[in-house]
Amino acid sequence: MLNVLWAAMILLGIAYGAATGRFPEVSEAALSSAKEAVTLAITMLGIMGLWSGIMEIATDAGILERMTRKMGPILSFLFPKIPKDHPARDHISTNMIANFLGLGWAATPAGLKAMEELANLDEDRRKGRIPGPVQSKGIASNEMCTFLIINISSLQLIPVNIIAYRSQYGSVNPTAIVGPAIAATLISTVVGVVFCKIMDRGRRT
Repeated sequence: MLNVLWAAMILLGIAYGAATGRFPEVSEAALSSAKEAVTLAITMLGIMGLWSGIMEIATDAGILERMTRKMGPILSFLFPKIPKDHPARDHISTNMIANFLGLGWAATPAGLKAMEELANLDEDRRKGRIPGPVQSKGIASNEMCTFLIINISSLQLIPVNIIAYRSQYGSVNPTAIVGPAIAATLISTVVGVVFCKIMDRGRRT
């Protein structure tokens, strides 16, 4: 659907430029935008490499493992029906830590693995291997919905992406977004958690 929308907007822009006699400006904008996109991609690639490397160092040094253990009570509160020794908890905590640090690139692989493990957990429940509420096949479990909402709301301490964008486009103070970003993502995360708890209780009754 998004591909159709983007294609429609591009075609409308070209048609409008041709109709108003501004086709040279359209061509110039296309070339300059392509150059700008490549420059931005190189900038983001460098930042991605830096923070992904830091995550790897933190993993090898055991820092990430210790942070995961510290998150045990939070995970138990958010996902009370996931067994404490289930691998989904490790992937969820890694995803949450990466999102907290603003490392969306590092959070994505962990998020995909977490959803895969949550699907395995649901399958084990259907087969009676693990006790717990059973959902019909093809329907997301409460844990999947909760994880997705928390991943989207994503409390962030350092919004790396936005800082990089602001820096790329000439912001005088790129890090000025940190305070508002923390406030906004804190509110969105709290609202998301409250919503999940209310819906979870509603599905049990």
